[in-house]
Amino acid sequence: MSARILIGALPLRHQPGKFRTMLLNAGFEPVDPPRHENSGELSPACVAEMLPGCDGMIAGSERLDGSLFATCPNLKIIARTGVGYDAVDVAAARERGIAVTITPGVNQESVAEQAFGLLLGLTRRIVVNSVDIASGGWNRTMPIPIRGKTLGLIGLGRIGQAMVPRARAFGMNVIGYDPAVTTSNGLEGVRVASLEEVIAASDVLSLHVPMTPDTRHLVRAETIARMKPGVIILNTARGGLIHEADMIAGLDSGHIGGACLDVTDPEPPPAGNPLRRMPNVIVSPHLGGIDTMSMDDMATMAARCIVETLQGRVPAECLVPELK
Repeated sequence: MSARILIGALPLRHQPGKFRTMLLNAGFEPVDPPRHENSGELSPACVAEMLPGCDGMIAGSERLDGSLFATCPNLKIIARTGVGYDAVDVAAARERGIAVTITPGVNQESVAEQAFGLLLGLTRRIVVNSVDIASGGWNRTMPIPIRGKTLGLIGLGRIGQAMVPRARAFGMNVIGYDPAVTTSNGLEGVRVASLEEVIAASDVLSLHVPMTPDTRHLVRAETIARMKPGVIILNTARGGLIHEADMIAGLDSGHIGGACLDVTDPEPPPAGNPLRRMPNVIVSPHLGGIDTMSMDDMATMAARCIVETLQGRVPAECLVPELK
């Protein structure tokens, strides 16, 4: 019987593409969820029903844990579309011999474009003006320039580095911190600094680190107090990097000048959440890493990871770091 591959990532369900052709050519059977599962991540009930009969999964942001893996005797690989893997219990996967892969090197340009779209949407008042004009207004309040301002990057991986040429093109100064980077050698256009200096010196603070116990609530009251008055917080990584209540308090007080968020905690922000109504906040629905080009590339890489893994050659360059 051919290997069955659950298609979990929303943009790929019931869609043609190179990823599907690759799976079919390898003799595998792509398995799509019911069409009523047509928004957001797959429901836990759907995953619990469908994954036990599968050998692999192209996953979106679904929560996949040890209790679920215990019901999946044939499961060999979870292939994430994207570079985050905090929704997967990697330790439980390791115990059961399940490979967990990501798709490095294919969506950083998309995330960087989204980040600057959000930043310009806020500072140039594009979103608020568009809404105002649609309701009959004509507010010519002057925008805030980003040229000459300092962009601070927390995280200098592929996405952080993709931010640098864009920032420089807009005339920004760039400093950055990454625990794995100690020198600016090889990082053109960015000055490597300590975490404390980046927090204190940034006019725009942009987050590009994975979600771990050490980075959870990296932005909280203590760190916000050390930021410049009027700082703009830009987050295209994970919502849990920010203590939301502390950020909202900073926005209310004016110490934080604005927030540009592609991610929140939880997603989406619930009804009544102040982030939904604050004029100095722009929120997008966690699509920074997804555009038509990057999604195709991620899907193809995820399918390749599945094919190679089930054929006995796990792609080491795509394994999550904890499994290498």
